[in-house]
Amino acid sequence: MENIHNKYIGTKQKALAINLDPQIYGSFAEIGAGQDVAANFFKAGAAAGTIAKTMSAYDMAFSDAIYGAQQVKRYVSEQRLIAMLGHEYDLVIERLASKRGDTSTFFAFSDTFSALNYQKTNQGHGWMGIRFQMEPNGEFHDVVLHVKLLDNDLGLQHSAVGILGVNLVYACFNYQQSPSVFLLSLLDDLSRDRIQIDMIRFEGPGFTHVDNRLMSLHLVKYGLSDAAVFGPDGKNLQPSEVLYKKHIMIVRGRFRPLINVHMDMINTGVERFRDEPDVDAANVIVVTELTLQSLKERGADDSAEINEKDFLDRVDILCSVGQTVLISNFHEYYKLVAYLSRITTLKMGVVLGYPNLEFIFNEKHYQYLQGGILEAFATLFSRKVKLFIYPTLGDGIVYNSKRFSPPPHLIDLFEYLIANDKIEDILDYNVNNLHVQTDRVLELVKENAPGWEDYVPEQVAAIIKERSLFGFPV
Repeated sequence: MENIHNKYIGTKQKALAINLDPQIYGSFAEIGAGQDVAANFFKAGAAAGTIAKTMSAYDMAFSDAIYGAQQVKRYVSEQRLIAMLGHEYDLVIERLASKRGDTSTFFAFSDTFSALNYQKTNQGHGWMGIRFQMEPNGEFHDVVLHVKLLDNDLGLQHSAVGILGVNLVYACFNYQQSPSVFLLSLLDDLSRDRIQIDMIRFEGPGFTHVDNRLMSLHLVKYGLSDAAVFGPDGKNLQPSEVLYKKHIMIVRGRFRPLINVHMDMINTGVERFRDEPDVDAANVIVVTELTLQSLKERGADDSAEINEKDFLDRVDILCSVGQTVLISNFHEYYKLVAYLSRITTLKMGVVLGYPNLEFIFNEKHYQYLQGGILEAFATLFSRKVKLFIYPTLGDGIVYNSKRFSPPPHLIDLFEYLIANDKIEDILDYNVNNLHVQTDRVLELVKENAPGWEDYVPEQVAAIIKERSLFGFPV
């Protein structure tokens, strides 16, 4: 990890520093389990210099009376958080702007959380955000995040929320110009086994230098989350909100660039998945996945840096064809399936090229597991998951599962999966695309060689030329 945040400041010191800053002034509103953020500012001392008001609501009727009944009847939701921020910030401006607007940067902090229940049968999580000014009488800015609480103790979860809230307020007023430092500072006095931040979004005129798609990448890159999601419009999404109770079809690739073969994989795989008898075709969401490893040069080790411009090139292309993008740190497929299975219990499909079938059956990828490949497969195939194999052309031969030869001691396992409809070949593919190699197309793009446009979708060729993506000559 980059050494970009090495100035440690504890929670109490941060809260006190905010309280002693005569310019920072605002309110706190907390719903549900998140009742600890304002308390940290009170405990630090000198809170009168910062806090105009604190408010907490636990009862749903009171929450509705203050912030309005939402169309989505969930009190731990982004929609509820945005309503809280809007209401509280407007009150601060309405009541205080005429008195101290010329000398204050106002803010409204809000959170809404559901912590561990008494039976410990749920996972604590919640939304947290702040609307604030960067200068007196300035426009407002928003930072919104979703966090998972991983502690197995209610008191520790409350404490984690309190610490994270202080870190967020401090970062907004001190690390505005350094998004990477901003992100890493959120873990001060915390650890990655206590919380995961799987969505964060920066909005406002002072954040024009922040690309929220890169923030999704950084959440995973810095270990704040195992995965992050954003939609075709580039807007960061909370994974559970977009994938919950959906039939998920995942297509993993490098997409450097997206070529006709990829589109054929997506289209034929999705069509076949929707035809499954236990899949509701109207409730399918297609997700293209980029792993951290796939964002590095081929053959690069784990310490290699990710080219962020190259990452954004790929994202621009995927979004241009309407794809929802998942960034993950799941090199092995069974980890990906385990993650998604915590979000949905419905059947999932995974479209993969033939070489990835060889990857899945290579036991060296599971040497760190006590149960080896059987332990991995228990996770991968025990869920409602089906693999759809897209063929590969090699030496004039089309390779699919029927030509796959696993090691002798795994043949029975492979045949069991075939017999139980866990693996299926995609048969209605476009044979004319199979001879095309992504790396070769990338070379042709960089050279602007005649005819390279024939290997990519029309809209992809247009955006590569328009924005000079993937090294296309300016």
